[in-house]
Amino acid sequence: MLTHVVLFKLKDRSPEAIEATKQVLVNMEGKIPVLKAIEVGTDVLHLNRSFDIALITRFDSTEDLKIYDTHPVHEEVKAHMKQVLDGTSVCVDFES
Repeated sequence: MLTHVVLFKLKDRSPEAIEATKQVLVNMEGKIPVLKAIEVGTDVLHLNRSFDIALITRFDSTEDLKIYDTHPVHEEVKAHMKQVLDGTSVCVDFES
């Protein structure tokens, strides 16, 4: 299993904006066959070093992650994220 973790900082860090983007991410659930699991969490401490949203997704293989990356539903999410991100996101992919 491959776990893909992405952390996002948004331009608008208001609770409403964060929740709206969280829902965009959660909306992928059940719509991309290779996406085996998804978890989306929002930061509760709001520290200067905090990111606003964490996305954790799981796939059977790196090939499935590549399929996910170009899936039309994920492309829509990426377009949304491009508009709302402050330019900062980080990711890590690991075998689990």
